Amino acid sequence: MAHYETKFGAEKVKQIIPQMQSVGTAVGINFSYGGSIGNTFHSHRFIWKAREIGGSSLQNAVVESFFRAYFEEEKSLGEVEVLRECAARAGMSSDAVDRLLLDSDGGEGVEDVKREEVEYRERWNCRGVPLFVIDGKFCLSGAQPTEAFLDAFRDLEG
Repeated sequence: MAHYETKFGAEKVKQIIPQMQSVGTAVGINFSYGGSIGNTFHSHRFIWKAREIGGSSLQNAVVESFFRAYFEEEKSLGEVEVLRECAARAGMSSDAVDRLLLDSDGGEGVEDVKREEVEYRERWNCRGVPLFVIDGKFCLSGAQPTEAFLDAFRDLEG
């Protein structure tokens, strides 16, 4: 919780955490906010690789598994075994996981993820997550109410 207080301020955290927990509970997510904040670069490599080998379906499953591990299970996405567990739970092949883990300092996905990081920072002013880019035209940063997404979709229609 200290990380969130440093980032947003104690008063804001007193508002947003209960709100997010309430919203999460309504859709079956039990936010605990006790996970360790660590370097998530390699988790982004897994997300990149999942799309390469299984398209959006596998990529979404890997992201959901990572979110579950961090937000509900209080695990660190900076730990190799957590990455392995999450990828397996999502249905990513053990061969793909092993190749990413054996080559963690360079190689597969490193340049692609670094390039995306720069692109999103420069194009969308991304400084954190979540960041939603809708149809390459609209950008919503941070947790947003449903109405913000509906407004963006309406603007696309018209």
